[in-house]
Amino acid sequence: MNTLWCNGQWVETLPAAPLDRGAMLGLGLFETLLGQDGKVVLGGRHLARLGAGCARFGWVAPHEEFADLPAAMEHLLQRAGYGSGRARIRLAVSAGSGALADLARGADRMVWMVASPVAETPASLALTASPWPRNEHGALAGLKCASYAENLVALDHARRAGFDETLFFNTAGELCEAATANVFIVREGGLRTPSLASGCLAGITRGVVMELAAQHGIPCEEVTLRQADLDSADEVFLTSATRGPVAVSVIGTRTFPPPRIGPRVRALWDAEVRRKILA
Repeated sequence: MNTLWCNGQWVETLPAAPLDRGAMLGLGLFETLLGQDGKVVLGGRHLARLGAGCARFGWVAPHEEFADLPAAMEHLLQRAGYGSGRARIRLAVSAGSGALADLARGADRMVWMVASPVAETPASLALTASPWPRNEHGALAGLKCASYAENLVALDHARRAGFDETLFFNTAGELCEAATANVFIVREGGLRTPSLASGCLAGITRGVVMELAAQHGIPCEEVTLRQADLDSADEVFLTSATRGPVAVSVIGTRTFPPPRIGPRVRALWDAEVRRKILA
């Protein structure tokens, strides 16, 4: 049974064009979604973000082109053997062939998705700072773009130094995000996270955590954060679609004590995921 979906069809191999600008030049977008017990977690929010990214390139949103896309995601989980437990869905959009000076989609463009296993969520993460700044003024700021090499180089740099993840500051010296996650700091019982003006991705889990904090009386705000704010944080945690909120135990040479607020946020997130799955 084929477990690769492309342009509305179940296929054995990806029919990529030799001159596809997504594969050759990174002109494409993607979403990473969590599959839980055969259901897609917050799929509507991911499709909306992907649609907004497509609009910036002048492309039609995949869920507008393929109306059965949400159902196909759940069918993909079943076909790939992830009817129970956790899995990752990667949904991608590629520009296809075309002129280098024209963003228009080629006739051979692709929308595709594949499911894969998700590793167990770690109890905590060790972070370091990236030596390369994030450009908050760049044309791709805020997009989950196929041009992901910058993130991977920074992540590899961190892991070679013995860390799990890396933190980006932007060109103004403001805290931005991690390579594969958003970042929150905890200070005096309240949450703070970099504003979108920092150049960070508008993470789906980031947004849900902010909503949950508001619903449960946890102070939370989007603000400009700098190194001094990170140094004075009582706790730090990262958020991503497949892991949810994960505590940070180490940043550089600093070791954090056991967190108090982070576990509460994690419990709220887990309950929200269960609610969405059972709904």
